[in-house]
Amino acid sequence: MAKWKKSPQTLIDLFYTTLENFNQVQMRKMFGYPCCFINGNMFTGLHEENWVLRLPEPDRLELQALGALPFEPMGRKMREYLRLPQSIQSDPTLLASWLQRSFSYASSLPPK
Repeated sequence: MAKWKKSPQTLIDLFYTTLENFNQVQMRKMFGYPCCFINGNMFTGLHEENWVLRLPEPDRLELQALGALPFEPMGRKMREYLRLPQSIQSDPTLLASWLQRSFSYASSLPPK
């Protein structure tokens, strides 16, 4: 298995800066990458150069139409997760909007 690359520091900084406005989230690392959880459910995180979001199907379809790709670490597709396109990562308003959708969805799930 190939070793995973570290996320670029600029992406890590953007991740923490953007998510500092979200209350009640638990930040922790998963596989060495920063991730955010609400009620024990992961809603967003980084993996290599990718920013990943967990979304319900209607939002996933909308985001895929904007260029998002499936999240497939180790070749296994994670069903509810997509990789954010660069165009959204670089737009603070769009990024905050999609993070809010992901946060709302994860908040609606049963606590773990």
